[in-house]
Amino acid sequence: MTLLSTAMATAMIAAPANAKDVSVAVTAIVEHPALDAVRDGVKDALTAAGYKEGENLKFTYQSAQGNPATAAQIARQFIGEAPDVIVPISTPSAQAVVSGTRDIPVVFTAVSDPVGAQLVKSMEKPGGNVTGLSDLSPVADHVKLIKEVAPNVKTIGFLYNSGEANSLSLLEGLKVAAKEAGLEVVESAATKSAEVQGAARALIGKADLIYVPTDNTIISALEGAVSVAEEAKIPLMTADTDSVSRGAFIALGFNYYDVGKQTGEVVVRILKGEKPGDIPVNVAAGTDLVVNLVAAKKMGIEIPQAVVDRASKVIK
Repeated sequence: MTLLSTAMATAMIAAPANAKDVSVAVTAIVEHPALDAVRDGVKDALTAAGYKEGENLKFTYQSAQGNPATAAQIARQFIGEAPDVIVPISTPSAQAVVSGTRDIPVVFTAVSDPVGAQLVKSMEKPGGNVTGLSDLSPVADHVKLIKEVAPNVKTIGFLYNSGEANSLSLLEGLKVAAKEAGLEVVESAATKSAEVQGAARALIGKADLIYVPTDNTIISALEGAVSVAEEAKIPLMTADTDSVSRGAFIALGFNYYDVGKQTGEVVVRILKGEKPGDIPVNVAAGTDLVVNLVAAKKMGIEIPQAVVDRASKVIK
C-alpha cells in the first residue's frame, strides 16, 4: 500500500458517519410563528446531529404563502431536485409532496390526522417512503379547560378553514368531546386569510367562546379574529401556544420548536440509513399551558388562579 493510499484509508476510517453531504428540503403552507418554529427546530436537530449548513448540509426552505397551488408547485420543484429528505410542514404541504413521489423519503410534521389526510395507511406501519409526526390536539382536554376557565359557556364557536383536512378532523373530535360535556359547537369557516375577521364576526351572538384549532389559515390571520373577540367581549382561545402572545387569552398545545426538533430527529434516522416506512408515525410529545392575562381582561374573562398557577407561561 502506498503512503497516499494509507493516508486516504486512515482518513476514511476517522471520518464521522454523518460526514457525507446531505440535502434536506423543507416547505410549509404558510409562515406564522408556530410553523416557523417547527422549521427552526428541524434545522437545529440536524445541527445537533452533526449536519451543519454550509459544511455537509444543504438546507432549503420555501413557504407556499397560504396558496395550495403554490404548495403543489414547490412540491414538484423539490421532487425534481431529489433531496435526501423532504420535510413538509402542515397537512396541505404534506399532501402535495406525498402525492408526487414514491421514492424520495418524506417526513411530514404538524399534521393532525395523517391517516385521514391519506398520507399513510397506518400510524404504526406507515410503509413506503413516508413517515412523520402528528400534532393531534388534545381536544378533550381543551373542553375540560373551557369548562374550568369559563363554566358559564354553553356554545363554542369553531373558527376554521373548511378546506383543510386537519381542521375537519379536529372539528369532529371537538364535537364529540363537547357533546359529552353538554356543550354545543357552532362552526364558522374562512377559506383564506382575508376572510378570517368576517368569519369571527359571524360568531357574535352565536358563540360564548371562540376556539381556534391548529388551522394555518386562521392562525396566519389571527389578529383579525382577536380584534373581533376584544370588541365583542368574547373569549378567544387557541390550540396553538404561539398565538397567545398575539392576543388569544389561553392555549393548551405543543411547543412547536420542540415538535420541529422531534421531527428533525426522525430525519436524522433516515439520513443514517433507516427506511421511512419502518418508522412509526408518533404524536408529538409534550403540551404547554400558556395564558395571557392582558388579553383575558380585554375579552372580559377572568382566568382562575389555579389555572394561572399551573401555566408554563403567563403573559402579564
